[in-house]
Amino acid sequence: MLSCVARIRRRGGLPLSLTLAAAALAAGCSGDMSPPGDLLAIEPANPVIRSEPAAPMMMAPAPVQPAMFAQTQSSPIPSGPDAPLQNVLAYPVGDGVDSMQVTSALPEGYVDQPVVTGIGTDQPSLAAGAGAPARDPRTVDLEDRPIQVASAMPRIENPMSKPQWAGGLPAAEMACRQRLKRLGVTFRDIPAIGTGSSCSIPYPVELTRLSGGIEIKPAAKLNCQITEAFALWVKNELGPAARVRYLSGVKSINQLSSYSCRTMNSKRGAPMSEHAKGNAIDVGKITLDNGKAILVKQPGFFALRQKSLLNSIRADSCKYFTTVLGPGSDVHHKDHFHFDLRTRKTGYRHCD
Repeated sequence: MLSCVARIRRRGGLPLSLTLAAAALAAGCSGDMSPPGDLLAIEPANPVIRSEPAAPMMMAPAPVQPAMFAQTQSSPIPSGPDAPLQNVLAYPVGDGVDSMQVTSALPEGYVDQPVVTGIGTDQPSLAAGAGAPARDPRTVDLEDRPIQVASAMPRIENPMSKPQWAGGLPAAEMACRQRLKRLGVTFRDIPAIGTGSSCSIPYPVELTRLSGGIEIKPAAKLNCQITEAFALWVKNELGPAARVRYLSGVKSINQLSSYSCRTMNSKRGAPMSEHAKGNAIDVGKITLDNGKAILVKQPGFFALRQKSLLNSIRADSCKYFTTVLGPGSDVHHKDHFHFDLRTRKTGYRHCD
């Protein structure tokens, strides 16, 4: 290239710019320089993939503090570079180690979970405490099952303690039963009675005993209202009348009919009887404490005390019942007294 420039200079003095151009042209001819196109070409370099540094090998867990676990002569966990990775929750457990201490060291605190040793090996096993047999973690003992806690709401068996919206008694029925208890009446609530459209007792009671221990034979199924009226009549009228005439109290009362799904006097086509609603009771015999039995029937001419007692019953009972029928009223009541609480629009009471 310099020789070419020298030759140009010898031939004449050329300006510097022309001299440089001539020099570049000469270099192209001499082959000492690469073509311009080759100078601009950039060859891309192949990417180099660097190998990642090897992950640090996890070593066996550090020895456990002797304060928590007993020293063992050999550890069941293999060590060394070829040892399999151990579960972080697997603690070294050896002979004489209390498994309760092992479970207490778990992150969740004291739990009743099995402690498994040899995780990652061909022979995993359950670690059990001294004297405690190992159990399969898939099994559940009855003692491990959650305890069923009963609801705080008490079970309602007595209709007296059940609200009406839950099928309990209305307020009037509850008040009536409370009055019966104050009178010393023995009764029990029984399921509703309904044997037809005209025969039913929504809230019946079974009467077995009145105040003073007077027995009702057999037990009578009635509504609460007629039961209360009957109890008041026996206590206030029948008992005192018997003591005045016979110097003895009443021991028992034999009832001939309480609830009965039938018409009046059991006649076909007649209106339904108050017995069909448990709103009536028939009395056929009264037994005194001295053993005297007073039959409800037309007394004889010389049966003065019986006649006086029956007349008293007929007169006094009309203060408690709206209907009173007995011997002399009609042929259907010649051997018993009929008491009921029939409601009449005029408020009339029929005592015959």
